Amino acid sequence: MTGRGPEVVPGGAIDPVTTPVDHANDSGDVSALTFDDGPSPDATPALLDFLAEHDVKAVFCVIGRNVTAPGGAAILQRIVAEGHVLGNHSTSFADMGSWPAAEVRADLIANLAIIREALGDVNQPVPFWRAPNGSWGATQRVAVELGMQPLAVVNTIDDWATQDVATLTSNLRAAMRPGEIVLLHDGGGDRAGTLAAVETVVMERLADGWGFAFPRGAVHRHP
Repeated sequence: MTGRGPEVVPGGAIDPVTTPVDHANDSGDVSALTFDDGPSPDATPALLDFLAEHDVKAVFCVIGRNVTAPGGAAILQRIVAEGHVLGNHSTSFADMGSWPAAEVRADLIANLAIIREALGDVNQPVPFWRAPNGSWGATQRVAVELGMQPLAVVNTIDDWATQDVATLTSNLRAAMRPGEIVLLHDGGGDRAGTLAAVETVVMERLADGWGFAFPRGAVHRHP
């Protein structure tokens, strides 16, 4: 990274590419759950309880200001301790689509530092990046330079628009497509409807023989 500013331990993605990944690292009846905008003391612990009960792993794309908020670091520590994978979702959820690469790089590095400081581990893998609002700009290239695989904004359930349980449950059934990722939210406001939809649809899919995997490019062990 010489000549590009401060040195930083790479995120650890496997062969990252600038094209945002939308598939799981397995095929067939499998889904990769990804959650944005946390950690949230109101939703993330209950979500983690459910995922642990059913041995389902997910990606949590976290915002730095939520990690540094009261209780955020402890929730992040639990996320990692229970075998989930982290994504970088910026320090503050600013729209970065028009930012120059140097500013993007500074923010991504700052959030890596926030995450790793909260975990007490300067080498903690953070293999994914998702741009706030899917506003990519220079972020894809910068993320790859920092060892993070961009995660696509696809298979959403519109849980930023409503928390109606029936609507979100129906949306999640449609969004959870074989071999693909799905985008949900565990932060950014009330997520009770999202959690209820996740519990219902994940249980349905498990009963139907589905599995859950990480997106392509994931690592969850230190190099």
